[in-house]
Amino acid sequence: MGSMNSIKPESAEEVVAEGTNINLTCKYDGAIYNIQWYRQYQRTRPEFLLYITEGGSIHPVLSDFSAHINKGEKRVDLEIISAKVTDSAVYYCALTPTVTGNTTTLYKNLWSKDNAILHNIH
Repeated sequence: MGSMNSIKPESAEEVVAEGTNINLTCKYDGAIYNIQWYRQYQRTRPEFLLYITEGGSIHPVLSDFSAHINKGEKRVDLEIISAKVTDSAVYYCALTPTVTGNTTTLYKNLWSKDNAILHNIH
C-alpha cells in the first residue's frame, strides 16, 4: 500500500485585524510536487492564487499574496499581505497531481474531503 498524500488546515478559522499580515497554514503528508492555494467568495468559483513547489519557488498570480514552505515540518503557509475586509473568504490549499491532469481531476482533488481546506477570515 502506498502512502496517501494528504493536506489539511492547522486551524479552521482565523480572525485578523485589518492591515495586518496573516499566514494561513496547511500541513501535508506524503511526497508533494507543489501546493496550490485558491480563494473562494460566496456564490463564486474558486480563484487560483498561487502555487509553491516543494523547493520553495513561488508562482503568484496576485501581488498581495506570498507563500512559504517548511519541508522539515511539512507545512505550507499562504501569506496575505496587509489584509483587507475584502480578503474575507474561504481559502483552499490543494495538492497538485504530479501527472498533468485535466481540470476535472484538479477540481475533484480540490473538493475532496482530504485535500480541501477551509480558512474563513473575518
